[in-house]
Amino acid sequence: MRILGISAYYHDSAAALVEDGVIVAAAQEERFSRKKHDARFPVNALAYCLGEAGITLADIDRVVFYDKPFLKFERLLETYLAFVPRGFKSFRMSIPLWLREKLFLKDLLSTALKKADTSGRWNGELLFSEHHLSHAASAYFPSPYDEAVVLTMDGVGEWATTSAAIGRGNKLEVFKEIHFPHSLGLLYSAFTYYTGFKVNSGEYKVMGLAPYGEPKYVDKIFKHLIDVKDDGSFRLDLSYFDYCTGLTMTNAKFDALFGGPPRKADEQLTQHHMDLAASLQAATEEVVLKLTRSLRKETGIDKLCLAGGVALNCVANGKVLRDGAFEHIYIQPAAGDAGGALGAALVGYHLQMDQPRPSRGEGMRGSYLGPNFAQADIESRLRAAGAKFESLDDGALVAACAGDLSEGKALGWFQGRMEFGPRALGNRSIIGDPRSPTMQKTLNLKVKYRESFRPFAPSVLRERVADWFEIDGDSPYMLLVADVVKSRRRAMTDDEQQLFGIDKLNVPRSDIPAVTHVDYSARIQTVHQETNPRYHALLSAFEKQTGCPVLVNTSFNVRGEPIVGTPEDAFRCFMGTELDVLAVGNCYLRKEHQNPALKQNYETAFELD
Repeated sequence: MRILGISAYYHDSAAALVEDGVIVAAAQEERFSRKKHDARFPVNALAYCLGEAGITLADIDRVVFYDKPFLKFERLLETYLAFVPRGFKSFRMSIPLWLREKLFLKDLLSTALKKADTSGRWNGELLFSEHHLSHAASAYFPSPYDEAVVLTMDGVGEWATTSAAIGRGNKLEVFKEIHFPHSLGLLYSAFTYYTGFKVNSGEYKVMGLAPYGEPKYVDKIFKHLIDVKDDGSFRLDLSYFDYCTGLTMTNAKFDALFGGPPRKADEQLTQHHMDLAASLQAATEEVVLKLTRSLRKETGIDKLCLAGGVALNCVANGKVLRDGAFEHIYIQPAAGDAGGALGAALVGYHLQMDQPRPSRGEGMRGSYLGPNFAQADIESRLRAAGAKFESLDDGALVAACAGDLSEGKALGWFQGRMEFGPRALGNRSIIGDPRSPTMQKTLNLKVKYRESFRPFAPSVLRERVADWFEIDGDSPYMLLVADVVKSRRRAMTDDEQQLFGIDKLNVPRSDIPAVTHVDYSARIQTVHQETNPRYHALLSAFEKQTGCPVLVNTSFNVRGEPIVGTPEDAFRCFMGTELDVLAVGNCYLRKEHQNPALKQNYETAFELD
C-alpha cells in the first residue's frame, strides 16, 4: 500500500512517499526549484518520490495533505472578527487569495495532481490531515518506540499552536492543545522580527545569537508578554503583538517595553540584541521544560517525541534531555512544515487506513531520503558543466579528503542520498577542521557569506562522542546541544573573561574552537557507520591522521541558497565560493585545476535569508 503526503502553499513545500509503512522517499521542493522555502505545489519533489519508487501516480492508493484549509480559514475569519475594526488592511490583503485559491484547496490540489499524473489513471483519492496531527505522526511513527508522548510546538496550524498526543502501536491521539493566538512559536518569531531577522527563516539565528548575551529581560518577558502556569500552559498578552491584526509581529507597546523600534536588517547587532536573544531563549527553555515535566507526570510514559518548528531549537532540546523527566527522546529531523508531508503520509497509512507499524527500529534511516546520483551520471554532469576532476576509488577519495582537511582546506562533500529536513548530515555538507581557530570565521565570511556570529556544528564518530562532549547517546540529526567536556576546554584569561558579545568569538575556547560556541556548547551530530558509512570513514581517516574524531559540518550552500541538490549545483557553489576542494561521489576536484572563467559571484547571487 502506497501513500503520498504533501505539504504546500504556506512555506517549505515537500512530498513524501510511504510504502507498507516504510518511508521510501521525501524531499523539499526548494532543493529542485532553487527557491529558498519554496511554498508552491511540490511538483518536482513529487516527481522525485514517484521516480525513486519506480511508479506513477496511478500506483498511489491515497494522497494526504498535511492540514485542513477550512479550519485555517475559520481561524482567519474569527480572528479578524475578534479584532474589528483593527486589522482591516491585513484582512483586505489576505482574503482575496483565500477566496481565489486556498478556500478551494481541494480543487487546486486535484488539478495539480492530475497535471502531475503522467499515466492519466490516478484514482482521485485525496484526504486531509490536521496540521499538528501530521507533525505528531512524523515524529512518533518513525520513532523506535511502541508507546510515547508526542509534544508538538510551532507558530500555528489550523488553531493549535501546541499539542500533546499519545502514541501506542499504530494509534496516535491528541489529548491536549493550546490554541492561537497564544503561541510559543509566534513569541519566538516576534523577537526574530524585533531583532532584525526574517520570520520563518531567521529564528535559528536568534538561537545562535543567544549565547553572546545575558538573559537580562527574562523577568520582563514573564511579567508582560507571557503568563505560564506550572503545567506549561500559557497565554500571551496580545496588546504587545501585532500578528493578529497587522502586517508586523510587534507594535509600539512592545517597542516601548524593550527600549526602541525593531532593528533593521542592515543595522549592526548590539549587546542589547544579544541580551534580548538570550532572554528569549531562556524563557523558551523554561516553558518547554514545564511542558515536558508536566506531561511525564500526567502520563507516566518515559518516552518523548518532538516535532513542530520549535523542536528545531536544539538548545532547548538539550535541556529537556539533561532534565531527565523523559528517559528517551526522539526528535523528527524535518520538524517544520516540510516534515508535515511525511506526517500526512503516515497519518494516511496508520490512522486513516488502520495499517500496522512495520517491525523495525528507527524509520528515518538517517534522514537520507532524497535523490542519489550514480557515478557515471555524476561524471557526465560534471563534464558538461566544464569541471576538471579525477575519479578515485573509495579509499583514495577518503584519504585525499582527510588529508586536505588536516591541512586546513574547506571541502565540499556531496555523497549518497540528499538529506530530508533543514540540516546537512554529511551528504550535502561543507566540511572543515574543527581544530583551526580561524575556520569558523573563514567559513562564515568567505564560503557561506553569512553573519560572522553564527556557530557551526560538529560531526563526531558516535563511538567517540563521550570523549569530546558531555553527552553519551545518539544525536544523529544535529538536534541536541551539549557542552564540550572540561578536559578539552581552554581556560580563559582574565582579560578574555571581560569581553562581551561578538568580541568573544575570536577567543579559542577548546581543542576544537571552530565548533565550540562562546558558552562552550556545540550542536552535535553523531555519525553512525550503519547509516552513513562513507562519512563515518572520512571521520575515521581524519582521526587517524590528527587524533581528532570531529569535523566541522555545515550545509552545502551559501546564505539564502537552498542546500545543493545536484552535482551541477555543487560545482556552481564550489566555483562561486572560496571552497578549496570538492568531492562529488568519487569525483575529486581541486579549485586550482578549474577554469577560472567558470568562477561565479555567489556572494550576492541569492536573496538574504
